[in-house]
Amino acid sequence: MGVGRYVFFLLWCVFAVCGYVYGQGSHLLSGRAQGTTYQIKYYGEERVSKCQIDSVLKVLDRSMSLYDKGSIICKFNDPLVSEVLMDAHMTRVVKASQKAYKDTRGYFDITVYPLVKLWGFGAEGPRSLPRKDEVDSVRRIIGMEKLRVKGNRLIKRVNHVSIDLNGIAQGYSVDVLADYLKSKGVEDYLVELGGEIRSLGSKPEGPFLVELYRPEYIAQGRLLRVRMVNNAITSSGVYEQQRNVGGRIVSHHMNPLTGQPLESTIVSVTVIAKTAMEADALDNYFMSLTPEEAIQFANKRKDVEVYLVCSEGNTFKELQSSGFNNYIY
Repeated sequence: MGVGRYVFFLLWCVFAVCGYVYGQGSHLLSGRAQGTTYQIKYYGEERVSKCQIDSVLKVLDRSMSLYDKGSIICKFNDPLVSEVLMDAHMTRVVKASQKAYKDTRGYFDITVYPLVKLWGFGAEGPRSLPRKDEVDSVRRIIGMEKLRVKGNRLIKRVNHVSIDLNGIAQGYSVDVLADYLKSKGVEDYLVELGGEIRSLGSKPEGPFLVELYRPEYIAQGRLLRVRMVNNAITSSGVYEQQRNVGGRIVSHHMNPLTGQPLESTIVSVTVIAKTAMEADALDNYFMSLTPEEAIQFANKRKDVEVYLVCSEGNTFKELQSSGFNNYIY
């Protein structure tokens, strides 16, 4: 049974046509970036243009996009390259990834990229089911201890190490856009990129709201409305990218400790945190845990809340951390 139609997705109903400005002091910017779409709504005087937002995103792509062959990350992933000079953006993201690696006991690991490619989720596209010896060979170059950061230099301790920052860089991009708006004097905004969201302030008529779809087995399709309070919300799920590899349905979420796609009863995760980068890293980690472990982790973490949809036999159930209910509208 396919789970995609039953699990949650983020709905953002406050947007309309790209670039349309409506209402007194209400501005909407929309476009494409990082292989997905973005939408920004802000209030007050017109202070930021679509051209400015696109310029900020282009700088981020030149730093960390695996699809921009001239990016810094693609240069680092070249087997003949042993080190690169990172820009300020990539330096921040790599250092945050090191912290996330420690916090998650090695489950959040940016060196997992060779596994992502091996299982057919890289830029090269689908491939056959990898053999055990192929997985074992790739595992020798997995692990963030195989990287060294010295100032703004990223150095390979082992040849052929390559990295994928997608599990955290998109959240970071949302934070960069949010900080850019704030630097321009915007005090009320909602930024969304690829379903990852960060807010500041509110709309004139009330708080910014995000709606979460709940499995019909649980709530007959009724939506869960979540209030944004100067924070971020991100999501992850097995339905995002999954593929039939050699007759086996696998997810793009990889377990760096085993070399295999993650297997969990968790179908989708929604994380609330202060920054989108933190929420982005954690939503991937929670996918590697049991539901009970994910809830316990969030309950111990300051300013972090989580909402889970889990499979249970032929149906679904939902769980949430102790403070998540405070955000339900």
